[in-house]
Amino acid sequence: MSNIVRIILSSLLLVGTVVLFWFGHWGWGILGILVTILAWVTVFFNENMLIAQWYLRKQDMAKAEKWLKNIKSYEKQLISAQHGYYHLLLGLIESQRAPMQSEKFFKRALSLGLHMDHNVALAKLSLAGVAMAKRNKREAEKLLQEAKRADKNKLLADQIKMMKDQMGLMDKQQFRYSR
Repeated sequence: MSNIVRIILSSLLLVGTVVLFWFGHWGWGILGILVTILAWVTVFFNENMLIAQWYLRKQDMAKAEKWLKNIKSYEKQLISAQHGYYHLLLGLIESQRAPMQSEKFFKRALSLGLHMDHNVALAKLSLAGVAMAKRNKREAEKLLQEAKRADKNKLLADQIKMMKDQMGLMDKQQFRYSR
């Protein structure tokens, strides 16, 4: 359903809610407010992406991917602020299957723009993991530093520390093999 249809539907719900209050149906009016708010939320946040995020939190990648595939043309169905998040979700799903293939999604998400700092940090941390898997230590260190700067609320501090520890182990292994 396009955003124009959602806006029209939400506006009609709002008018209907006002009419309910006008005629003194307070109970139905309060229910109407809740339904109107829900309809307006779907204008700004696509319901397929919301459900996919919910399944991602439950670690059910197959169902999350199914809901994301319901978005046929993200340029038309999503507002421009959600384009980066769409690619971030695709990258998170792909990173569970084929981590090296997820790099393009994370780079695209960063180029399209992510508005929340912890999402930028998550994308950069994931890219650092891919760089580490490619044995590109310099790029991985740079991306980890950028992720640490973007993670202002320290939501990913443990994962960043764990990645740095893994890089240290990687250096020790390289030192052993180079002797």
